[in-house]
Amino acid sequence: MQFYRPLNEVKAMTFDFDDTLYNNEPVIRQAEAALAAHLKAHHSDAAALSPRDWYLLKQAAVNLDGRLASDMGQLRKVILTAALSGKTAKTLSVEIPNDEELNSAVDACFNCFYDARSDLTLDDEVHNVLKLLSDNMPLVGITNGNVNADKIGITPYFETILHASTTRPMKPAPDMFNEAAAILDIPAGNILHVGDNIIKDVLGAINAQFQAAWFACNRPMALRNEPVSVLPHVSLCTLSELAHFCR
Repeated sequence: MQFYRPLNEVKAMTFDFDDTLYNNEPVIRQAEAALAAHLKAHHSDAAALSPRDWYLLKQAAVNLDGRLASDMGQLRKVILTAALSGKTAKTLSVEIPNDEELNSAVDACFNCFYDARSDLTLDDEVHNVLKLLSDNMPLVGITNGNVNADKIGITPYFETILHASTTRPMKPAPDMFNEAAAILDIPAGNILHVGDNIIKDVLGAINAQFQAAWFACNRPMALRNEPVSVLPHVSLCTLSELAHFCR
């Protein structure tokens, strides 16, 4: 543990999930592979799309509705709808079509991805730390992703979990931090946000007047390798070091 800034008393914590509690990259790879297999079995035309085709559909969707950039689930549904209905980046629409068969097929594809995206087992250390912390202070989840917290077994540790969406801009925007502080009814200066991303988590937290703990489980903890514009209050060597803040 290394301290960079003076810390106020920590009365609550907020947590990022992806790459903070678990390594997210292999999870996303397995989810993409599961979706590709489903498309190959059921939707050959969509399965034949190139990575660039998918990228252009994604860009077109965000260009039509910028809010989709904060909602990974809804963005994926819009892209899948376009792919399964033969749309291109130029003809894509963000509106939900009045086509029960198409919408059902899109839901099946999305659920295939979502189930695999949340098919992971957390280390015992993560459960032990979250249990200890939640016994001593309130916790709130703040994530830009859409992992199923029930499926990975972390819901009981948190007062609530906030996911970025079309109505909740993703971090580093202050919206979810502000919402968490309001839910906790604790001054932002007494809340410690724990996350791996120097911009989305550390800078976002500090801009919202939170305190910031930097911890990445998926890469070496070396600030020289990060896009640092502001230092965290503290960096952690292991997640278990958060026990230091228990009262």
